[in-house]
Amino acid sequence: MVGTKPDERERRGISVASAEIDSKLGKRIRISDSYWDYIVRVKHREMSTLKDEVIWTLKHPFEVLRSRKDPEIHLYYGHHRDKFLCVVVRHLNGEGFIITAYLTRKFGEGDVVWKG
Repeated sequence: MVGTKPDERERRGISVASAEIDSKLGKRIRISDSYWDYIVRVKHREMSTLKDEVIWTLKHPFEVLRSRKDPEIHLYYGHHRDKFLCVVVRHLNGEGFIITAYLTRKFGEGDVVWKG
């Protein structure tokens, strides 16, 4: 049957499932399960239970900054307890993907492109 053969990543046990979120800026943002796992296992373990909050922050940020170093990079800010939740996204051609997400007490540098 057509379409029933798993691709090479699935055969090796690598997740290819992904989430697509329509952000506050009207961009379709993607993240694969395997990349989310990388973020929470290697980069920012404190994010392991916060995937729903990351999605909420993309849809309902209180502020979005555009990086001054790279205009394709946007920082979406939400709240989590006594910290800010920052979701770093690269926008390309009306779409985008999550680079990382982390908790912080400080804002990154950039130009405000949206403020709630």
